[in-house]
Amino acid sequence: MKKVVYPGTFDPITNGHIDLIERACRLFDHVVIAIATSKTKRPLFTLDERVELVKSSLKHLGNIEVCGFEGLLVNLVRDKQANAVLRGLRAVSDFEYEFQLANMNRALAPEMESLFLTPSEHLSFISSTLVREIASMGGDVKKFVPKAVEDALKVKFGQ
Repeated sequence: MKKVVYPGTFDPITNGHIDLIERACRLFDHVVIAIATSKTKRPLFTLDERVELVKSSLKHLGNIEVCGFEGLLVNLVRDKQANAVLRGLRAVSDFEYEFQLANMNRALAPEMESLFLTPSEHLSFISSTLVREIASMGGDVKKFVPKAVEDALKVKFGQ
């Protein structure tokens, strides 16, 4: 079975993330969406909230698993018996950081492959950071996130 892990903070999950996950589901037998605790980023949503938002946003997919994780990604990949890690590249500026991560992961776990997908063109500008910023100022984010996320953002920002 070909299994891939797609890690991230997903704070919150966006339509760009969903695009990559749907495409990964066509390429792999099983896709693990691994949501990092990411204390250094100080996420808006708790880990449990992010897990629930991802699950509710991906109900239409049958070959996924959603889990939270803390610690080294290479350990999670081994625990899940995955073949690879999937990362998204929106712009050239993402490449340098992702290249560094891929090489570090390869040094830690030579058996682990890193794969990169770019989002569909019409979603390539969306980021969780921008979505949070727009939502915090009362802006309309419904074109960028699933309905459950839109509603959760309104609750978080008291709108």
